[in-house]
Amino acid sequence: MKTSKYSGFYKLSIRERQSEVAEFATLTEEEKETICRNGALSLDAADRMIENAVGIMPVPLGVAVNFCINGKDYVIPMATEEPSVIAAASNMARICRGNGGFQTSNTGAMMIAQIQAVNVSDVHAARLRILENKKRLIEIANAKDPFLIQVGGGMKDLEVRVVETALGKMVVTHILVDTKDAMGANTVNTMAEALAPLIEELTGGKVYLRILSNLADQRLARARVEIDKEELGGEAVVDAIISAYAFAEADPYRAATHNKGIMNGIDAVVLATGNDTRAIESGAHAYAARTGQYTTLTTWEKTKNGNLAGCIELPMAVGLVGGATKVHPVAKLAVKILGVQSAVELGEVIACVGLAQNLGAMKALATEGIQRGHMSLHGKNVAAMAGVPQDMADAVIQQMISEKAVRIDRAKEIMKELTEKKK
Repeated sequence: MKTSKYSGFYKLSIRERQSEVAEFATLTEEEKETICRNGALSLDAADRMIENAVGIMPVPLGVAVNFCINGKDYVIPMATEEPSVIAAASNMARICRGNGGFQTSNTGAMMIAQIQAVNVSDVHAARLRILENKKRLIEIANAKDPFLIQVGGGMKDLEVRVVETALGKMVVTHILVDTKDAMGANTVNTMAEALAPLIEELTGGKVYLRILSNLADQRLARARVEIDKEELGGEAVVDAIISAYAFAEADPYRAATHNKGIMNGIDAVVLATGNDTRAIESGAHAYAARTGQYTTLTTWEKTKNGNLAGCIELPMAVGLVGGATKVHPVAKLAVKILGVQSAVELGEVIACVGLAQNLGAMKALATEGIQRGHMSLHGKNVAAMAGVPQDMADAVIQQMISEKAVRIDRAKEIMKELTEKKK
């Protein structure tokens, strides 16, 4: 595999896929063995990662192919248990290559921590006193992480808000910290704790919470793509996709499922690279509701020549240093396969996967319906759960799909029927 463009990747055996990925990412023999080995995470490593460890819960790891982002080819590791996710992402990435693939941008790696001051009598004057002492506050915060300062990061700015609550007005200080290639939770929390005494002195109030915000709206990843209408099946399909998008944009009930499909792809890459899926989920959904109504993370439009244009923008607080990314052996290999050089590049790649995933779902909804492709893959799981032997699996799956009865009981019945025919 020399580029990420690959036709029929899913038809290869697992060993053949592993060899292709190893060639693309120039993995060493030891690294290849790690990614091929079941249970690459040892119990000792698991015990160091979490409390009360009793075992390991494996999740299937696959790769999405065909991605071209900013002119660069990527093979993208994805950890997920849900059928059709990786297939949809790869297929949509393939049709997106015709117009140069995905283009991305970002706002940098700025994280927010909040410092909550309560029982402040003169909240508006207190707000200004904090702003007047910005330089002093930045100096105190940056003294907590000299290495981050050396690499160009650190606290850069602050914002102060007066927040109305059921318990009265609170003065909430946001410190803005460039965490570079770290996700940065520990860094910003440490800085916020260091600033709490001075915030109390400046406000005359009491500081309680001092912790990061997962609504990382200063750390956005953006991606866009244009797809030729012919690749989608014509302008009627473009119109149908835009109609489905308009429904999701206006209706929170539809938007929730629309965004869930996006997160199917995003979470899979976040998990594969050892990043925090819960942080990304909470930030994405909060960002989708930032106007006061929950809406879509993507937008879809028709260009003047009838093509489909899609965009995504969302908080992307991921890192390449610290946490499971540097501890989990498979997460480390996933990062190597990706070949990303910075946390913001990783965030942009993940945004592209989310956009491709959404395109796959929208195209299916607008044409054949979501079940057809999903059920063909779901049928494999059902057949396995029913105990269907490998040499009979394809026939059982195809019959269940043709009957639109992808169920364990039906799989067993078909298996019995086929067995009797062989006698």
